[in-house]
Amino acid sequence: MTEIAQLNPMPEDWQRALAVVAHPDDLEYGCSAAIAQWTDGGRDVAYVLATRGEAGIDTLEPDKCGPLREQEQRASAAVVGVTTVEFLDHKDGVVEYGTALRRDIAAAIRRHRPELVITLNHRDTWGGVAWNTPDHVAVGRATLDAAADAGNRWIFPELTEQGLEPWNGVRWVAVAGSSTPTHAMEATAGLERAVHSLLEHRSYIEALTSEDPETYVRGFLTGNAEAAAARFGGKPAVTFELFSR
Repeated sequence: MTEIAQLNPMPEDWQRALAVVAHPDDLEYGCSAAIAQWTDGGRDVAYVLATRGEAGIDTLEPDKCGPLREQEQRASAAVVGVTTVEFLDHKDGVVEYGTALRRDIAAAIRRHRPELVITLNHRDTWGGVAWNTPDHVAVGRATLDAAADAGNRWIFPELTEQGLEPWNGVRWVAVAGSSTPTHAMEATAGLERAVHSLLEHRSYIEALTSEDPETYVRGFLTGNAEAAAARFGGKPAVTFELFSR
């Protein structure tokens, strides 16, 4: 019988994290149980979103959808102790990987000066089963690159001219939702708050499924956390693929 490779615990020797994702709800589907526990422990976590998710609800025009989803995202973040939520205002659904996106994320990293950067699955698929969206791929990959860009004063020198000094203090980039995770954070204490955090995206969830929102959310988050338990000492967990810098 093949032994299941165990996941390592996430690093604990850091104080500031910056989570960079494409859309409202990405973090709530991905890793908010871990974020709740980190903020409870006194760590500072800020969110940066590339878009306002304005193309995410078929029955709602983008000019109405964007403000609604921004409001839901701020409420969702507050549930897990995050008060800083920024939007880069790239266009939902057509985010392009390139220097403009890398520059915006590098600027955010220089502003917030995190030791840990968090993003979402940047690979083409979700475990070879479902195709990933172009926005997730672009933002995840650009975040990995921008973690290095932020520390190099000769890449995007205009940022220094704007008063954003280079920051070479990113020690790790953690990718949530990876099909090849290496690390995990126990989810037991933060799972209930993660459920309520995702439920703040009620408009999106009600457009996504006809299932009762709480039943859907609780089943999704609990199922993912429990699936990781076999590789993390039997404890429900949020998994990450961790890249050291």
